[in-house]
Amino acid sequence: MLQIPYIDNSFMESHTEFSELITALDKGFSDAMVQTPMRHHHDYPNPTEGIDSTLLLMPAWDSGEDLGVKIVTVNPNNGKYDLPSIQGTYIYTDGHKGFVKAILDAKALTAKRTAAASALAASYLAKKNASSLLMIGTGALSSNLIKAHAAVRPIKQVYVWGRDIKKARNIADEFKEAAFEVEEVDNYINYLSKVDVISCATLSKAPLVFGKYLKPGQHIDLVGAYKKDMREADDEAVIKSDIYLDTYQGGLKESGDIVIPLQNGVLKEEDIKADLFELCSKSKKGRQHDEEITFFKSVGHASEDLIGARYYFEKYNQTLKQ
Repeated sequence: MLQIPYIDNSFMESHTEFSELITALDKGFSDAMVQTPMRHHHDYPNPTEGIDSTLLLMPAWDSGEDLGVKIVTVNPNNGKYDLPSIQGTYIYTDGHKGFVKAILDAKALTAKRTAAASALAASYLAKKNASSLLMIGTGALSSNLIKAHAAVRPIKQVYVWGRDIKKARNIADEFKEAAFEVEEVDNYINYLSKVDVISCATLSKAPLVFGKYLKPGQHIDLVGAYKKDMREADDEAVIKSDIYLDTYQGGLKESGDIVIPLQNGVLKEEDIKADLFELCSKSKKGRQHDEEITFFKSVGHASEDLIGARYYFEKYNQTLKQ
């Protein structure tokens, strides 16, 4: 019996070309061959913390080719234990014969494919000459989002903010050799109106991106706030923007950034311009003009995991041949 390879974070860190991964996602969303049932989302009590934890199960398959399922736990208080809030495993399987091809670190896979999906959206929604980025949040996604956005737009200046300025400084230090400048800031509000792209990846329950500060031509990339009672942008930001989703399936149901405005009448379903399937298949257009404020909400989609797992499994096999 062959040993099942484990593809860990270090492998993905050293074998990620975001331009390649973004292209793979673009193709996957455009041909829509991957089938994805609605993900299982289970909140369960965590008595020690006094706050619910979450179990997510995300299956997907490309019939006759491959399939996979991601098993993820979300524990919001893990920071005090010096552990990531999101942890999990991805099981990548042969779609014909059913054997396990590989097991992947789901945390790393999720960070890479999520960042790539945001950059894919930005390739359709951000201005072509977008050169500045504000990164709100200092979790595992932040560095990946910076790298991914820089792969699709000519980013020259990045500002990073988090509740812990030391974490923001650590992220800035990661990019000392980058072709663009990255610096930590202690008051992100001052930069909301100064940048071309705002990317937000947090577990905040209260808005952090306020519409009153937004300016024409910006692109807003919201990646956190994965529950219905969480949100990263306020109603005014929704009103001032053209809204796009990664998928209607999840986007309309799972995140407070969309669910709350729908419930209070600020947003109607018919106001949403497109999702990634429509953008990538060219059935609907992205940004129409340089004055438009575009607003992309990502909640994650199991097809992204399967496409990402396939990408890294092929990379792994290439290393074996070298």
